[in-house]
Amino acid sequence: MKMKAGRILLLLLCLNVVTFGVIAGPQTCPASDLESGCSDSEEWKGEFFPGIPKIKYEGPSSKNPLSFKWYNAEEEILGKKMKDWLRFSVAFWHTFRGTGGDPFGAPTKNWPWEDGTNSVAMAKRRMRANFEFINKLGVDRWCFHDRDIAPDGETLEESNKNLDEVVALAKELQGSKIRPLWGTAQLFLHPRYMHGGATSPEVGVYAYAAAQVKKAIEVTHYLGGENYVFWGGREGYQSLLNTDMGRELDHLARFLEAAVAYKKKIGFNGTLLIEPKPQEPTKHQYDWDAATSANFLRKYGLIGEFKLNIECNHATLSGHSCHHELETARLNGLLGNVDANTGDPQTGWDTDQFLTDIAEATLVMLTVVKNGGIAPGGFNFDAKLRRESTDVEDLFIAHISGMDTLARGLRNVVKLIEDGSLDELVRKRYESFDTEIGAHIEAGKGDFEYLEKKALEWGEPRVPSAKQELAEMLFQSVL
Repeated sequence: MKMKAGRILLLLLCLNVVTFGVIAGPQTCPASDLESGCSDSEEWKGEFFPGIPKIKYEGPSSKNPLSFKWYNAEEEILGKKMKDWLRFSVAFWHTFRGTGGDPFGAPTKNWPWEDGTNSVAMAKRRMRANFEFINKLGVDRWCFHDRDIAPDGETLEESNKNLDEVVALAKELQGSKIRPLWGTAQLFLHPRYMHGGATSPEVGVYAYAAAQVKKAIEVTHYLGGENYVFWGGREGYQSLLNTDMGRELDHLARFLEAAVAYKKKIGFNGTLLIEPKPQEPTKHQYDWDAATSANFLRKYGLIGEFKLNIECNHATLSGHSCHHELETARLNGLLGNVDANTGDPQTGWDTDQFLTDIAEATLVMLTVVKNGGIAPGGFNFDAKLRRESTDVEDLFIAHISGMDTLARGLRNVVKLIEDGSLDELVRKRYESFDTEIGAHIEAGKGDFEYLEKKALEWGEPRVPSAKQELAEMLFQSVL
């Protein structure tokens, strides 16, 4: 009986190794070996992802899940290297703070380097894991929230001290080749922000939020960040019965004006970005979608100071497609960055899945190419593993799949441009406006008297087919 129990224990131990290991092979200094002391040392050189090589491009015929099939960073497409069109970034909060928890279940992730604490020492260990991951994945950008990379302290001073300590390590680890695509402040998790930060009815909370954003902008600037994001997860309302919407919107504008002034004061040249989202966690958020955000910026004279960070899953929550939101931002001169993810139409919340739909990725890249790129923005993988995916290896597979999907979308756009049939279909649909009369209208010279005269002269107009099915056929032919 004891022998049988011993065999069962051995089997469970083996299963545990399989679950938390990546590929067979010893860790040079196991991240989970907290007793050895090496994991807390500033000089720790152990591997967090043993057995995972630097991910390389192997082409579409490769069957290796740890390789790129479509993303070839140095390949030139439409006058730019693929890496310059896409400018990929790893999201620290999902990749290294994602737990697998959802509204109905406890966390499922238990990465081998985690010790169950939110200490500064643990934060440093995560940061080392972050940069090993980035280097092996072959990208050179990352994104972060202040409170995701360093723990909240008992006071603002302690929180800032914690952040400074972790950021100093990040600065050392990123070297000269890696930098943040953007940074941001987490103004939604702590109970003090239950009514919002910049839109809180409590002036003390407003001031605290401003101090936190000030520090986050400083840190982003120190790390060489290219952008800074404002996501108003709780900048909105649950009920208008107890809300002065006009006053809250004015306060939000004053907050953003102060951010612009401070950015300029410290010499931060990065782009300030607003990330639209309609609701969740707040019932109604003031940056509902791209059009709402553009209108807000125009009303308060901020249109030249901000661009938009469009997240595909947020677009669908607002009742739009990601393509619609990107085009709206582009046409308003506001397309600054893309949070590359997608949602599940059968699930009612923001699921933050990796984008793997080739058709959607092609539409996304169609707008990006029309925009001439999105630098200094890029594609940030604001996406997380599914709750049921619990192997360390899955972190790489998910990012590889997302990168390959967008790269394939870019390649499909090249096919559309080279073929030209879809562009020609659109051109023909509007060719009546390429006439002298159409030119008058588009130049603002088509007054009603003139147009009435033409309508009487021409009689009932002929309305041609939109050829929608043909447009869809032409699009599908490149996928």
